[in-house]
Amino acid sequence: MAEQVSGTEGYADEAEALLARYESLSAAEVHRAVLHLLPAAPADVLDIGAGTGRDAAWFASLGHQVVAVEPTEMLRARARALHASPSITWVDDSLPDLAVLRARIQQFDLVMLTAVFMHLDQDQRIQAMPNIAGLLAPGGRLIMRLRHGPVPQGRRMFEVPADEVIAMAASQGLTAIFNHHGEASGAQNRRDGVTWTTVAFAKPA
Repeated sequence: MAEQVSGTEGYADEAEALLARYESLSAAEVHRAVLHLLPAAPADVLDIGAGTGRDAAWFASLGHQVVAVEPTEMLRARARALHASPSITWVDDSLPDLAVLRARIQQFDLVMLTAVFMHLDQDQRIQAMPNIAGLLAPGGRLIMRLRHGPVPQGRRMFEVPADEVIAMAASQGLTAIFNHHGEASGAQNRRDGVTWTTVAFAKPA
């Protein structure tokens, strides 16, 4: 059995339930606060921690070429079957190294991390940020959604302040262009007291 990737604890066991839960939410609704920051199609989009493929499929439907990275094999297989598209390339890779992605020597107009960074401890976040920034094309944008609130049983999560992420990104030459804190889109998360911060960064052209 392959070694479990740090931060993915609990996801394989709950793959079916998560599939139903995540797919019940519209990607356009989840990301409504940053719709104005998305690139015009066609663009190269990287979705790190793509989960069930909901967002990757949405970007593909908008006319983008998408690389979807998901380290949990069970989620990746279900996502690939559910959202079969010639515009989506699925990659088995994980933070903080992103070794497979970096070996591809490809840069992206948009990099998305939705509900991902909170799975890394601070040392891992420090290690990850240069690798993420290096995948951005000149003029590209990085959008991150940070989860705040109680940690579900069996999961590995940390509280990640937006200020910390902004400082890490700045150290890699990325400029913060958006910072918004708001309630969760999903009803269960709202009941649990979960909130989200969305931060976006631009790389110099």
